[in-house]
Amino acid sequence: MFLAGLSCLVAVTCVVASAYRLTQVVSLTSLDPELLLDALKSDDSRRVCARLREGTAGGESVSWERELMAAFAESDARARDARVNEQLTELDGRAQRWARIPRVCASVATSAGFLLASIALVQGLSLPPEAEAPVGSGATVVGALNTLAIGIAGTSFCYAVHVRARRLVRKRLAAVDRLILRLEAVGTEARGTR
Repeated sequence: MFLAGLSCLVAVTCVVASAYRLTQVVSLTSLDPELLLDALKSDDSRRVCARLREGTAGGESVSWERELMAAFAESDARARDARVNEQLTELDGRAQRWARIPRVCASVATSAGFLLASIALVQGLSLPPEAEAPVGSGATVVGALNTLAIGIAGTSFCYAVHVRARRLVRKRLAAVDRLILRLEAVGTEARGTR
């Protein structure tokens, strides 16, 4: 029973660490780039861009978006490109933060489950036959399987988080790339009409 509890503790710790990675991916940007892109596809995209610049000016929760809008407001083309690339590098760094944790946690949860189940079997089978009689060898096997099942359950969750986070990151970064292209087009249009 102690070993199953220990396996549960390892699995829960791995699940919490993996869930933290998922929260990092979900909150990669404060504003959804897909929604921003949809708003910028309107006929009055320059006005939307100006309102977005105003809306991100004071909020700390939208710091990445504020810096991106400030980069696009830069008048010098080389400085603008450098600042936009800096923001893309920052976003990529955020996207890669804790990226390996769910895979590592899946491995740890499985390994801990197998190790602790093996220990439970060895302990149960090493008891003298007279000490085991009231409980039976079936209890030893069931206890080991429970310990293993807990580790596998933790692994399943961690792997699911890994797959979901990877998809979310790809989708979000692709949306940001399309947003950058649209912001560049809006900026080019605005500079062309001046």
